[in-house]
Amino acid sequence: MNYDKDTFAERLRLDDRIVIDEIYEMYHAKIFRFSVSYLKNEDDAYDIVQEVFIKLWENRLSLKKDTNFDAFLFTVAKNAVLSLFRKRATEQKYRSDLSSTEETEPNKIENDLDFEFLKKRYNQLIEKLPPKRKEIFILSREKGLTNKEIAFTKGISEKTVEDHLTKSLSFFKQHFSAIGMFTLLFFYLFIE
Repeated sequence: MNYDKDTFAERLRLDDRIVIDEIYEMYHAKIFRFSVSYLKNEDDAYDIVQEVFIKLWENRLSLKKDTNFDAFLFTVAKNAVLSLFRKRATEQKYRSDLSSTEETEPNKIENDLDFEFLKKRYNQLIEKLPPKRKEIFILSREKGLTNKEIAFTKGISEKTVEDHLTKSLSFFKQHFSAIGMFTLLFFYLFIE
């Protein structure tokens, strides 16, 4: 289902409880997959998802109308994972994970720069896709068309559309995973 992300911040500020369901529907599975891939524990990953949505609701009144919702949600999810790593620092099984991902508490400027860097990298990678694959990817991920709608529009089979999207996602995942942990969060939240 397609939702208007541009209205999320305003609707949250107006205490529209339905918007939380829409946001949850749009992002919960992606946040969970990212979390479980790093925490290696489904219970912890469910906790992260819950924490992200609690923080979103708690901070709803501070959101500005022009809040970049993707950047805001990216920052909340990233900080929740970092926070859990810090909380688990005393447990032996998390020491090696913590040492490779520990960072100081990021401030707003750093978070905006992280998101903008990843968004810029994403746009650079889109330009590297073959023309037809790029067009199909944009129709799917940025325009929100279904595979069936793309196939009809382009006069190709749904299987061909799926093949292009699978290859595009593999290309993005390969390039983003090489950069680091939080680029994978960006991938799971905004591309996959």
